Amino acid sequence: MARKLRVEYPGAMYHVMNRGDRREPIFLDDADRKRFVETLGEVCVRSGWQVHAYCLMGNHFHLVVETPQPTLVAGMKWFLGTYTGRFNRRHKLFGHLFSGRYKSLIVDGSGNGYLRTVCEYVHLNPVRANLLGPEQVLREYRWSSWPDYLKKPKKRPAWLRVDRLMGEQGIPLDSATGRRELERRMEARRETEDGATYKPIRRGWFFGGKAFKKELLGQMSKRLGLEHYGEERQESQAEQAEKLVKVELRRRRWTEATLGERKKGEVEKVKIAMRLRKETLVTVAWIAARLRMGSMANVNTLLYRWRQDKH
Repeated sequence: MARKLRVEYPGAMYHVMNRGDRREPIFLDDADRKRFVETLGEVCVRSGWQVHAYCLMGNHFHLVVETPQPTLVAGMKWFLGTYTGRFNRRHKLFGHLFSGRYKSLIVDGSGNGYLRTVCEYVHLNPVRANLLGPEQVLREYRWSSWPDYLKKPKKRPAWLRVDRLMGEQGIPLDSATGRRELERRMEARRETEDGATYKPIRRGWFFGGKAFKKELLGQMSKRLGLEHYGEERQESQAEQAEKLVKVELRRRRWTEATLGERKKGEVEKVKIAMRLRKETLVTVAWIAARLRMGSMANVNTLLYRWRQDKH
């Protein structure tokens, strides 16, 4: 069965989210929520994870985690399995608690604001879900890491790391003054929240700059197989296909301008298209657009005729 590729490397940072099976609750009361946070602390010890943010909602959770060692897959397997077992035993249930595979978005930890944005997205979930009234401050929502950010260091979980987010906020010291400023900025952000900013977090597979994305695609191209699927696979395949196109253009001494001037059904274009279909997993739509061959239907017809002629 096809599955999404999990990219792991030392120091990787992820936004992880998972929902209850059939969108049913994964917490029935505060005791469940407390057990979930305790289990999160245990997996951090076992896997060496560092948590930058978390938020527990009714039927799902959000987690921003850094993995000094490439342990996301093994850690999540233990974490979700252990919490499911504890939940089922407590409520005398059995079977799946979570819906399918968890979503993991790779976050650029370069210090250019991507971590700050994804942590804001996680911490502001209770506001978007209308779990807090307009008069309530964000720290009144107990079941996220935000209240712990505003505590003294000794009163926080050892596995919660706050320095990276404070640094991206330009707050130099984890002091009472620094924490007040952090809260002031978050409450101000709450008032000016722009949903469009968070679209790549909700729908993408990575969140970062172009150079970061290029490095990820290069790493993934070495690991992709037919058993993987998803946007990241499509993008990595496009990277490989683009390299192939450039090789074929150089071989023919064509420029991009030449490619555009040639007829849509040019035999040499069809040859390139055939190679792309054989050696990559890009779509016919990608080939049609990249080689200036017109519609998908036209490319399919040309490829079909080419195969028939060869037989």
